[in-house]
Amino acid sequence: MTLHCTAMAKRLIALAASAGLLLAMGACSRSDDVSSAASSSASASSTTKDGNVVIFAPSDGITISQQTPLSKWEKLVPEIVSSLKSKGVDSRNITVRTASSLDRQSQSVQDYVVNHVTGAAKKTKTTLVVAPVANTTESDRQYGDYVSRAITWNDDSSDEDEQAYAQSAERLVSALRLAQDEGMKVVLISNSLQEYVPDAFVKMSDAEQIGMLQAQKLASKLALDKTSSDNPKHIEVLLPYDTTDESGQDIDATFAQSVFKGIWKVLGPYFKDGKAVSPSGKLTASSTDDDWRKVAFEATKSEQIRQVLAERLGMDKDRSSHTRIDGVIACNDFVADAVIAELSDLAYTGSAADINPSITISGIMDNIAGKHDLKKKAVPDPIKAPESDDDDESADDSGKDESIDKQNAQWPIVTGYGAYAGSMPSIVNGQQWMTALENRKAFAQDIAKVCVRFNASQKIDGLSFVKNTTVSGQKTPTVQEDALAVSAYNLKKTLIEPGYISLADAGM
Repeated sequence: MTLHCTAMAKRLIALAASAGLLLAMGACSRSDDVSSAASSSASASSTTKDGNVVIFAPSDGITISQQTPLSKWEKLVPEIVSSLKSKGVDSRNITVRTASSLDRQSQSVQDYVVNHVTGAAKKTKTTLVVAPVANTTESDRQYGDYVSRAITWNDDSSDEDEQAYAQSAERLVSALRLAQDEGMKVVLISNSLQEYVPDAFVKMSDAEQIGMLQAQKLASKLALDKTSSDNPKHIEVLLPYDTTDESGQDIDATFAQSVFKGIWKVLGPYFKDGKAVSPSGKLTASSTDDDWRKVAFEATKSEQIRQVLAERLGMDKDRSSHTRIDGVIACNDFVADAVIAELSDLAYTGSAADINPSITISGIMDNIAGKHDLKKKAVPDPIKAPESDDDDESADDSGKDESIDKQNAQWPIVTGYGAYAGSMPSIVNGQQWMTALENRKAFAQDIAKVCVRFNASQKIDGLSFVKNTTVSGQKTPTVQEDALAVSAYNLKKTLIEPGYISLADAGM
């Protein structure tokens, strides 16, 4: 007993020294931290058998457009709370705290843990649900708040900002380890922490998976497996990437690199076999993962994206004829929205439903409105590309073959990610082929089940959505759900019926 108390005392002293906690315990909360609970303290409901659940989440990041992804913390946290209540957890036992930075979040977690450990009240089972605040760029935030990242730091850095970040991260890890030492359980959401192993990890899609998903859906819709090198598909990859932050410092390229790695894992073999080509020539049969910079560009403004697309298609100066483009991987819905606007200005026509069609746009809209079910019909793609003939009657005075240009002006497949509510009408009318988002409602239910089991001293290994993965070098129970890939064909079932969006959001 003496050894345990001594070890705990040392840990508390270390925590307190890092932030001056014991000098002003009640004054450590910051102005942008938000706490909510029916009780005024964690111990107020100590007699409740369900135990306490304390949620530490980031404040929602500000995105560069007025349109925002559906995967936002302000959406997930209330659904976790609602799921906990539906499973019998008293609202007085649920606390929510948000913070805008890792520094403030680590202070908040530390305050709670130390208060809980040193409090005189009878201790009750407690589970901490922590989504560590990650440093993200403007373009990264366009994918949504939940993208899984590994939060790492360098203890030996000479940069003052990096030193401060490392101190915040280490403070958070120390507080979470103390919580575990004192019998609390820790559920880490989305972002892992360097050399820290939680009791459970909630794995969201990472950058590479986001890239792979879009490439897979593009390859399927374009039927690349059946495509001939005599009639290759013309595909462009638009990879948004912020090169520097607001202070002019270089930004870590890991995220953008990983998105491209996922894309190229799927599309690389098709380019190598000649079944896919790039109209701009930026990607070739010999391209590798290291060529990601060739397709990366600054995408903080819609005008930048539109200009890049026009240049890639060779139509930034001369728009008299169209360049064939079968697919555009826009990476996120902010980029996709600008792509759609530019394609419209460049007079591309039709919709994604016209490519290897299985149903008409009118049929899709009727299905969403509940008028009838979808009926599929396969349409073959020609093995060889049409050839221009200047002597053909369809050629105009300039020698341009109008029939070829009409085919080249067909609307391409456009993919995105984030499921912006404002993008739904484009999904319905076929201008954007697909988007995707995390299965937020399923994750909320899963997290609530894990918390209830932890507070009841039960294992979670038997839950169907829990698999063992490696986190910081150790096997860890991990909550996983597949991302929801959304197109016009399944938008009703995937987004409208579960309540993610309304018919009005879909433009119906």
